[in-house]
Amino acid sequence: MIKFIAAIDNKRGLANEHGIPWQGKLPTDVAYFRQKTLHGNVMMGYGWYAEQKQPLPERRNLVAVPEPQTLRPGFEQVTDAREFLKNFNEDIWVGGGAMLFANTIDLADELYLTRLDVDFNCTKFFPEFEKDFQLVSKGEPQTENDIPFHFEIWKRK
Repeated sequence: MIKFIAAIDNKRGLANEHGIPWQGKLPTDVAYFRQKTLHGNVMMGYGWYAEQKQPLPERRNLVAVPEPQTLRPGFEQVTDAREFLKNFNEDIWVGGGAMLFANTIDLADELYLTRLDVDFNCTKFFPEFEKDFQLVSKGEPQTENDIPFHFEIWKRK
């Protein structure tokens, strides 16, 4: 099963030119991500990989790259994310960024979204998804560091 996991603002924003605007302000979301992906397979785009000092612990770290290259220890390259996802026989979490989400959303089975009820004026966005997925779970509203949010799970229709 291919599962996407992301935090998005109320305009589906993921990040801007400086990174994720709410980085470090939502420990509950970080814990949610860790709990969901722990001991699993996580695919990330090159931008996310470049920001990582080390691999996500206790997970297989797959990096979607446009052409073969040497990555730091603990990361595995995937040169064709679409083909890899189509043929992968285990559950996998796709964690972004925007380009990876946009290029593979048609392959996703489930979306695990942290919905921030704020506009962070992002310049990178999660693709439109509502017409192809149905909301199956919506968590209670929470607030951390003055940022209101809730968790949602969407399944492909």
